[in-house]
Amino acid sequence: MTPAQALQKYFGYSEFRHRQEAIIRDILAGKDVLVLMPTGGGKSLCYQLPAVLMDGLTIVISPLIALMKDQVDALNVNGIPAAFLNSSQSPDEQAMITEKLKQGAIKLLYLAPERLFGSGSILINFLKSLPVCLIAIDEAHCISHWGHDFRPEYLMLAGLKNDFPNIPVVALTATADKLTRRDILEKLDLKNPAEFVSSFNRANITYRVLPKKNSFNQLLDFLEPRKEDSGIIYCLSRKSTEALAADLKAEGYAAEAYHAGMDHADKARNQEAFLRDDVKIIVATIAFGMGINKSNVRYVVHADLPKNIEGYYQETGRAGRDGLASDALLLYSYSDATKLKGFARVDGNEEQSTIMLKKLDDMVRYSQLQTCRRQYLMRYFDEDFPDNCGSCDVCLSEVEKFDGTLIAQKALSAVARLKERFGNTYVIDFLRGSKREKIREEHKQLKTYGVGADIHRADWFRYIRELVAQGYLQTTDDEYPVLKLTEKSEAVLKGLQKVELIATQTNEERESEIIPYEAGLLNELKLVRRDIAAPQNVPPYIILSDAVLLEMATYLPQTLDELRLVPGFGDVKLARYGREFLIPVKNYCGKHGLASRIAQKSAKKERKAPKAPNTGKLRSSDTRLASFTLFRAGKSVMEIAAERSLSPMTIESHLGYFIQSGELEVTEIVNEGKIPAIKDAVESYGQERLAPLKEVLGDNYTYGEIKAVIGWMNRGNN
Repeated sequence: MTPAQALQKYFGYSEFRHRQEAIIRDILAGKDVLVLMPTGGGKSLCYQLPAVLMDGLTIVISPLIALMKDQVDALNVNGIPAAFLNSSQSPDEQAMITEKLKQGAIKLLYLAPERLFGSGSILINFLKSLPVCLIAIDEAHCISHWGHDFRPEYLMLAGLKNDFPNIPVVALTATADKLTRRDILEKLDLKNPAEFVSSFNRANITYRVLPKKNSFNQLLDFLEPRKEDSGIIYCLSRKSTEALAADLKAEGYAAEAYHAGMDHADKARNQEAFLRDDVKIIVATIAFGMGINKSNVRYVVHADLPKNIEGYYQETGRAGRDGLASDALLLYSYSDATKLKGFARVDGNEEQSTIMLKKLDDMVRYSQLQTCRRQYLMRYFDEDFPDNCGSCDVCLSEVEKFDGTLIAQKALSAVARLKERFGNTYVIDFLRGSKREKIREEHKQLKTYGVGADIHRADWFRYIRELVAQGYLQTTDDEYPVLKLTEKSEAVLKGLQKVELIATQTNEERESEIIPYEAGLLNELKLVRRDIAAPQNVPPYIILSDAVLLEMATYLPQTLDELRLVPGFGDVKLARYGREFLIPVKNYCGKHGLASRIAQKSAKKERKAPKAPNTGKLRSSDTRLASFTLFRAGKSVMEIAAERSLSPMTIESHLGYFIQSGELEVTEIVNEGKIPAIKDAVESYGQERLAPLKEVLGDNYTYGEIKAVIGWMNRGNN
């Protein structure tokens, strides 16, 4: 059996993702491999599929019991014999698994590192007597002191090559910078490893940051349209997880807390309820989530600032593992950053303290961005990315600016008069004329004291963040950062430099669901899935993901052969569950007079994209080119938006770029009857700001249409 045949038979997919095929080829050739792939990108398949094809046993080292059970359940449902050994099992259960291992009846065995190499463990000698063919180390960054989630027990794996000298090892992680990657290779002693670093981009996740201001109400506003969705909310402290879960319950949400200090039975119960969709929201510390494979998490909220980009990226990556549109929201406050600086220090290790403080500073910088957040994340992981992703809050917003020179002069003057010796909070209290005792008496006599009393404290924090971002102020890297002037400050203080600050942002939010599916059928399919999962004692998404059900509710397959064309239906699942899922589809179609649409899906799959147009330097943005190519292949704006997990507005904006270049006609995007009104509004009010134009034109005109006509006007096509 070839890898492609195994992919279809056991996993139900006709194509590999990212660089899975090349990784699998190297593993089958007996090479050591390091795999860096984003959360939800298909890392597990990289060792699960070779395990099916190779003769012998694959050992998988995994950090958490929840991860083991989740993956073992999914493999067994797919017809691949797998098991785990850990402390949650009885001696009889463990004896039964040991016997199966002796008989060669298990293809993958999941273990925790301490189980394998812990003191007094006799398991290692037993495993050496078995035909082990592959060792996979999941969450491999846990072995590195420089990783964001170092676990001392992972250091036991350093001797792995001594016990299994000729067995290929694959180390896998979703988040590791260059320093951590080098550390992984050295500690595991991998031999001439092949390294695979996939794109970190999770195109289906929209990233947002809000400055904290009455955070519970901000959270309720975010959750209101997502009441039926599953989500994770991360908090910094154990106490706050319990308090927030209780508050959400009082508001009618099905929420539970999860943190390391809870009783084991309570943790297990809450996690299981979340996995089975009985609980919609888990409010947790970062103790929750590593390796959780729940595919239908629609959002991740950070109610407090994470300690580093790696942790933030991995935690947000738990949303949208099924590829459907999902959200990541961070509520940011500078006080969180100050609090975390104390935790970032490692006693007796100045080198590691410096690295951890630098990682925290990078996280703060991300939170204060006025430029594309996705680009910042990609560049953090050494990946180039265009400056407008079309799906973060910055890129989705129309920013209105104002002349903030006077405000800037007040702030810079305050920093100067305080001799550049104080941080944000003191400077702002000084500007606002605070009567607090901490403001020194000699400072109250300065002319600048109180000159900013008319500006709200939260706004002052925002303005100072912007001045830092624009280079008019800088902060020191100390434990308690101090504001300093820069080379650019003098020109502002002398009135020679104008400073623009952000007044408001008008969000262009994408629609929550853009695939034209049958909502009633989708709900029926979820009930069928739940009824199949319950007797097997597995979470519903283990049977089929939400993405698979959505495809069925969209393309309405009527036969087993048609169902085989839905990604996720492999031979085993087709034989086990195919007929059960076809019944509600046929009944629904009969009741509503609908026919199969599977031919539309096949046509889309077989349609070849044309050669990319010759646009020279305009091709600096790959994301625009991708939208343009799909449009030229005959797809509508809505279809492109669905395929790329972006908003229709963003796709219109991409296409507007090619209208200005002359490669698209404006009438291909905008109804001809709308053009005169948009043109008249642009000529009357100017094209610098879209928000006033949208207000004048009304709800029948989109931002994308306005941008398209502006592009057409700019190319001189009258």
